[in-house]
Amino acid sequence: MRTLEPASAHRRSPVLHKDGGRIVGIGHIHEHDVKTAYRRWAPVYDHTFGFVAGQGRRHVVEEINKLSGRVLEVGVGTGLSLPAYKPSLEIVGIDLSPEMLEKAHERVSEDNLTNVTGLHEMDAGELSFPDASFDVVVAMYVMTVVPDPERVMRELDRVTKPGGQVLLVNHFSQEQGLRGWVERRMAPFADKIGWRSVFDTSRVMGCKDLHLVERHSLRPLGLFTMMRFRKDMEAAERPIAAE
Repeated sequence: MRTLEPASAHRRSPVLHKDGGRIVGIGHIHEHDVKTAYRRWAPVYDHTFGFVAGQGRRHVVEEINKLSGRVLEVGVGTGLSLPAYKPSLEIVGIDLSPEMLEKAHERVSEDNLTNVTGLHEMDAGELSFPDASFDVVVAMYVMTVVPDPERVMRELDRVTKPGGQVLLVNHFSQEQGLRGWVERRMAPFADKIGWRSVFDTSRVMGCKDLHLVERHSLRPLGLFTMMRFRKDMEAAERPIAAE
């Protein structure tokens, strides 16, 4: 059973997320923290983190372009991935940051992306779409940002059609080595930088209808990981509650 315990700290105490006595996350992020952080990031995102994450984004879009149907991109941000989707896919994007979405709207207009049928300001943990609305749901660089990643995974599960796919690109932390040491030192500042540096894969593995079918590290330096889930065909008979 997962518990939350305050750690001793000086400023605002970071939160330890534990599962079976093992730390699977450090730091808590509120919706206000996310909006504030990405209000600051919006003017420079494309040329900073957007650039660093570019290879992973291109790889995942290439994988999605092998598929068909209706795609939901959760955390669409400034819309960097939108021009890369093949025109036959219908793309819907959501993001919590109005400043990021404004830039995404500009990109859609400038590039005449007629296959992008909606860009919505929306909480990933409380999607307003009906059950089984999308053939593919993708969340790139999102799960370490949202306040409640387990709830978000349940929502991604809910809006995916049985037999459909959920693709994640995310940073997952290490326990050992220099990288693990740096991640733990950054962890208390999650609310300031807008993402959790300590984040375990177990936090995205809790949906029984989503089966992990592929996982591999992405460039640069293996800092990010792609995880591909397929939704059980029998899930249509089992309604999903977001809780």
